[in-house]
Amino acid sequence: MQTTLGEFIRAHRERTTPASVGLSGGGRRRTPGLRREELAQLCEVSPTWLTWLEQGREVAASGKLLARMADVLQLSAAERGYLFQLAERLDPQHDDEDGVGDDDALDTMVAAIDAPAYVLDRQWNAVAWNTHAAALFGGWLDVEATAAQRPNLLRFMFRAAAARGLIVDWEDRAHRLVAEFRADIGKHAGDAALATLIADLARDSAEFQALWTSQEVVGREGGLRRFQHPRAGELSFNQVTLHLAKRHDLKLVMLLPA
Repeated sequence: MQTTLGEFIRAHRERTTPASVGLSGGGRRRTPGLRREELAQLCEVSPTWLTWLEQGREVAASGKLLARMADVLQLSAAERGYLFQLAERLDPQHDDEDGVGDDDALDTMVAAIDAPAYVLDRQWNAVAWNTHAAALFGGWLDVEATAAQRPNLLRFMFRAAAARGLIVDWEDRAHRLVAEFRADIGKHAGDAALATLIADLARDSAEFQALWTSQEVVGREGGLRRFQHPRAGELSFNQVTLHLAKRHDLKLVMLLPA
């Protein structure tokens, strides 16, 4: 993978003209592109380090550095995504994606799914859901989609009496949900909106506070979900969770018949 990353960087370095980044193109050049020393200077790293990276040696490239390199090399969105994929790093640009998107497209997507489905943002607010989900989650999603405050899954789980009656094995599910949430938010836990949510939940729910303090992390985002619905009776679903390709802060949750 490191060799592939280095080859990709070198190819795009050689395609980037000095004039396009504000440098003089004078002097004899093997290729019309940037010299390694020039790219290193523009990215504020040493030429030796960049040489090692292009050669596929085991050197670590931070997300911030890769973002700078993507800008200098004028990579397209697809090329930038590929760069970060090869480097196995998160793109810092995704940190600013909140609130950017087409709400109508999200609504259309979930409405087309013939099963309970909803989209969660990084705070686990529901930003879109279909009628199947609203019918299942009374006390959470049975609100107007245009409501000023987005319905939050964790607030429902730990604040709503309806959640304890609806969700079979509530204690076990609450335990896993908090551990999944910690894994999901990762380095973003200190962001203002998330910090406020966590503080509010810890203040209002001793159970949440104990689970959050335990520092447990799990990555499971699917599996069997069981409910005791007040009208439909016992229901079972297999949860499938997908992250949106262009909005890494959003994920689609589908509950398919078990």
